[in-house]
Amino acid sequence: MNPKLLEILVCPVTKGPLIYDKSASELISKSARLAYPIRNDIPVMLEEEARTLSDAELDALNRRA
Repeated sequence: MNPKLLEILVCPVTKGPLIYDKSASELISKSARLAYPIRNDIPVMLEEEARTLSDAELDALNRRA
C-alpha cells in the first residue's frame, strides 16, 4: 500500500483514519468497526463490501495501538 495513498484515504462512513493490515490485505476503520478489502492493490471503499470487525479483533487492535 502506497503510504501517500494511506494518508489521503479515510473511512467513507466516519471520515476517520484507516489502519493498513498487510497480512489480511485490508484497511481497517476502528471507529466504524469495518475492514475494507484491498483487491488487486486497489482499496474497495464501499461499506457494503466491508466486513464487520469482531469484538476480539477490535480489542487486539486497541492493544497494539
